[in-house]
Amino acid sequence: MSEAEDFARLMRELKDRGGLSYGVLARRLHTSTSTLHRYCNGEALPAEFAVVDRFARACGASAAEAVDLHRAWLLADARRRAGATAPDPVPVPVPVPAPDQAAAAVEAEPERTVVVGPAGMVGRAAGTGPTGAESGARPSWYRRRAAGVAAAGLTAGAVALALLAVTGPDRGTPHAGAGPGAGIGTRGSGGSASAAATPSAPGAAPGAMPTDPATGTAQPSASSGGSATASAPASAPPPVPGRAPAAPLKAAVRSHVWAAGCDHAYLAERGPGSVPPPPVQADAPAWATAQRAVHAGSQIVEVTLHGTGGGAVVLEGLEVRVGARRTPPAWNVYQMSQGCGGGLTPAVFAVNLDAPRPLARPVAGNDAGNRLPAPAFPMRVSADEPVVLRVEAVTTGCDCDWSLDLRWTSPAGSGTLRLDDGGRPLRTSAATGRPVYGYALEQGRWAR
Repeated sequence: MSEAEDFARLMRELKDRGGLSYGVLARRLHTSTSTLHRYCNGEALPAEFAVVDRFARACGASAAEAVDLHRAWLLADARRRAGATAPDPVPVPVPVPAPDQAAAAVEAEPERTVVVGPAGMVGRAAGTGPTGAESGARPSWYRRRAAGVAAAGLTAGAVALALLAVTGPDRGTPHAGAGPGAGIGTRGSGGSASAAATPSAPGAAPGAMPTDPATGTAQPSASSGGSATASAPASAPPPVPGRAPAAPLKAAVRSHVWAAGCDHAYLAERGPGSVPPPPVQADAPAWATAQRAVHAGSQIVEVTLHGTGGGAVVLEGLEVRVGARRTPPAWNVYQMSQGCGGGLTPAVFAVNLDAPRPLARPVAGNDAGNRLPAPAFPMRVSADEPVVLRVEAVTTGCDCDWSLDLRWTSPAGSGTLRLDDGGRPLRTSAATGRPVYGYALEQGRWAR
């Protein structure tokens, strides 16, 4: 049974036990009946964990059942992304054996093992207007489309919590440049040198793989099409004197997360006549790379963490590192939607990149009037208990390169996990006072 079929089976079991019809569940999930039917039949997979989370709660799933459903979705989504981004195989010429070699023993093809890490999760519903650049008064194209888009925004508004920490039966389950990824590095508690992948220059080839200075091995980085995972060995080797222990964590970083799955803005140097229509969120990394676009005003980053060893790892804190501050470029702002929203404002770690020493500040959320507690360290993560961190960074005054350092402790030692954009720093730029364009569907072009 494939990962998608296993996920669909769990959904059907919960639906049958809950006794709710597809129509009732679809209304609670803010999606269509036909779409929900396709999810339960294995014909489609939710793009966001928010739908899965609301489905589990609507069906009365226990904490253990919600964990199983979450894990099944992560595996199915990772398999889908791997299939979507896998390059076509390059044909290799095979020499034809001579007749006198026909009776030679045939060497068996070695077994190939493909390791696929879980993908991250998306979205928050923005109920307070557009994020990113300060656009001032809504342009005429926005006002004409607002009523029609509001209904569509409800579908995207069912998004997962910014911080999902599944810690067992006693806890409930809550979900520019190159593509997202995770560069792993460790820093021992004794102050040893960082083994994080060295960030490459902004113009480096997207396919380049950063190297771990401690081991000399290449670390995986993301393609422009989706999330990437980077992990330490499943079983940590014995500690080497003078070297920090390997991080017993596997991280999947998504750096192109849109509010409510539809609301975001990018800065791009090209004029509106040369910029293609806005993509859907899943295609945002490739679109932004092609336009050399930068996150405008704000950026949401989501990190899914799994333990790789047999024991639990304690996450102790999150630190923000601003590597560079430049004057924001005088480029155009391109809004990805004509407005959307919903009733869910997830809890996040909010970061003000303009502060002299930016901090990841816990902020509570709200779900249809119900307060969502702010995320708090320490947290526990293991192979069976994933944790999702959501960070929302904003700036009104700089073009900033930044990254996150996640401090962890395990029985094998302690260290720091570097979270960035596939070995490169995350980049967010202020966009105040820049021309703002939205895509006018009736005219098929960008308009102010």
